[in-house]
Amino acid sequence: MAIKKTELYSSLWASCDELRGGMDASQYKDYVLTFLFMKYVSDRYKGDPYGMIVIPLGASFDDMKALKGDKEIGDKMNKIISALAEENDLKGVIDVADFNDEDKLGKGKEMIDRLSKLIGIFEGLDLSANRADGDDLLGDAYEYLMRHFATESGKSKGQFYTPSEVSRILSKVIGIDASTPQDATVYDPTCGSGSLLLKASDEAERGLSIYGQEMDNATSALARMNMILHNNATAKIWKGNTLVDPQWKEANGQLKTFDFAVANPPFSNKNWTSGLNPNEDPFDRFTWGIPPEKNGDYTFLLHIIKSLKSTGKGAVILPHGVLFRGNAEARIRENLLKQGYIKGIIGLPANLFYGTGIPACIIVIDKAQAHSRKGIFMIDASKGFIKDGNKNRLRAQDIHKVVDVFTKQLEQPRYSRMVPLSEIAANDYNLNIPRYIDASEPEDLHDLTAHLQGGIPDRDINALAPYWQVFPSMRDALFAPVRAGYSQAQIEAGKIKTTLLEYPEFKDFAQRAMTLLTQWQQQIALQELSVGDNPKALIDEISEALLAQYADTALLNNYDVYQILMDYWNDTMQDDAYLLTQDGWLAGKVLRELVAEKGEKLKETPDIVIDKAKFKADLIPPSLIIARYYKTEQKKLDQLQADLDNATQELESYLEEHSGEDGLLAEALNDKDKVTKVTITARLKVATDKEEKAALKQAKALFDAEADSKKALKEAQDQLDRAVFKHYATLSEDDIKTLIVNDKWHTTLQSRIQAEIERIIQQLANRVKELEERYAEALPTISQSVDVLSLKVAAHLKAMGLETI
Repeated sequence: MAIKKTELYSSLWASCDELRGGMDASQYKDYVLTFLFMKYVSDRYKGDPYGMIVIPLGASFDDMKALKGDKEIGDKMNKIISALAEENDLKGVIDVADFNDEDKLGKGKEMIDRLSKLIGIFEGLDLSANRADGDDLLGDAYEYLMRHFATESGKSKGQFYTPSEVSRILSKVIGIDASTPQDATVYDPTCGSGSLLLKASDEAERGLSIYGQEMDNATSALARMNMILHNNATAKIWKGNTLVDPQWKEANGQLKTFDFAVANPPFSNKNWTSGLNPNEDPFDRFTWGIPPEKNGDYTFLLHIIKSLKSTGKGAVILPHGVLFRGNAEARIRENLLKQGYIKGIIGLPANLFYGTGIPACIIVIDKAQAHSRKGIFMIDASKGFIKDGNKNRLRAQDIHKVVDVFTKQLEQPRYSRMVPLSEIAANDYNLNIPRYIDASEPEDLHDLTAHLQGGIPDRDINALAPYWQVFPSMRDALFAPVRAGYSQAQIEAGKIKTTLLEYPEFKDFAQRAMTLLTQWQQQIALQELSVGDNPKALIDEISEALLAQYADTALLNNYDVYQILMDYWNDTMQDDAYLLTQDGWLAGKVLRELVAEKGEKLKETPDIVIDKAKFKADLIPPSLIIARYYKTEQKKLDQLQADLDNATQELESYLEEHSGEDGLLAEALNDKDKVTKVTITARLKVATDKEEKAALKQAKALFDAEADSKKALKEAQDQLDRAVFKHYATLSEDDIKTLIVNDKWHTTLQSRIQAEIERIIQQLANRVKELEERYAEALPTISQSVDVLSLKVAAHLKAMGLETI
């Protein structure tokens, strides 16, 4: 059976565990990625005379596998990797890590064991069959590792990787789509590990011609490996300092120009002039001004603008400071705006990037429309994220919303607007986003009159107008006028949620929303998924359909519904889809036996145990089989479990009641002050007191009853497990489709979207309850209560012989 994405990821991360301790993440990434590369190219290209990578004799992963336990394993591995590197012009790319380094890998047996274990981990991965047409499982695995390495490498060493979520925004807002030709060029002057270039290329149906440059030698090697693992072996990646010595030049010595450019340059580079005299720049990059000597942010932006064709488009990640800093940067900003090169600005959340926690923005460049540009389209996306460990992360819905709003130029309150250049000029060309978009939430104001006289302000009730438009009679059910401008609650605060959930208009709304889901499920026809289909294309298609399905549903945010699908895809559906598109639907019949390595525990939790054999159901968990075919047996099992729970509870209660210091079972306590069946039986043989013997017999009967219940439950569970185990082999393809598509995928999505619908009414209930409790008692009533209580306190004190002054 093909390997699942999550299984591949966990195996790769397990390889990292073998290296922790001897080195930090910025170092052991080189070892793990080299292993991944060697295993992949060996599985994919060994014996293929026409492959992009030539595997010479004695230089495959199989040759590494033969080294397990070898006393010279490190040195021999270096030689194998070196031979592959020499054959494929990959010197300095895949041979960066030294597998014979005793300081990092240990000496003698420690190195032998460590490297042998690493080989064993990768040996268990079959990477030859894990690329569906147009998909890229290995590329995703590389991306997974890069993200984790960046997280572990810390602030100073994590800058080689741009989060894929941000990369996706850049690649989509510059206008690359399925119709973009393969010979269109994309360029990144600070390409790091190449993730931005690959995301941009992925937007075109047949990819793009990739050009990149990276100053750090080790990181440029990562980029070369990344390109090969993403099936882009022809991508051109150069080493070197782009500012001082740009490698991509025309025959006349001027900078080569490209159709598209993407970049995440180092923030606020303080030594950008090292080796460069900007006043004598041979490439004329500083026509619009020279950036400050101690801050090179605009340097890269100017380089990219110069490197774009007259119709070129680009997107650059820069710190927010470039939008508003003064002096030299203000002059550059003004000149670029007057040239019309800047199409838009997207403000991102803080703490997204691994090298810094400061907020950043995306500057979108479009030379094609520069002459006619009358405004800058701005987006404040700073609030759209989730916490992910110690970093923030963009969700799928955040990415989609940014791209939709930007590409369609949609103006939305507190989120986006087209800002006229005249308005920007009036602000001295300051581009700080809060000057133009107020993203703050409206303040929740208290009404003093309501606090003094009681009643809920109609102003607050009117603010809930979106709800009243969908539930027109609900307002009158919740509130009744008490005087001009004020109302009173009709339902007790504690009963609001229950009342609203049962309200007919809400039930109708929920039914309509769920009908939309049913229509979508019929439209996408997941039962037609077949071998060779592209899982990434599948999720793109069905998620876009779901987004459109809920586009016009009041109250229910279609991006929230979209996120539900994307979360489930990442958790479960993508693993299922990868298996089905590689092994077919009949893979649902397969139960994979779990076997632990000698001396180690199982890495996975079994789904079903038959005798001592443990099995994993990768596609159809036993619970689905039981729910569809063994409801009666499960009901019996539930009853037996209830019987056992009752028997255990009765036993525990009896023992607690009679095993105290003076209890009838006190003599049956063991050295741990615990009554057991063994101690009860032993005490019965010597007990003479009538009452004690009766208590002991009752306790023994309760122990026997519990044991009988456990036995009955176990026998019934074993019987059901065996029936389910045998049932897998009898499943037809139609049975499997029903179990996976209907019972697993559709049912899960239905329950999650139902919960989202109920969350809407929960929000309304919370607000109504908040308003009701806020103004429940007017100030005079509270003052009167205080006076009454004060008099009571004074009376109590007087009765105690104390006088209040």
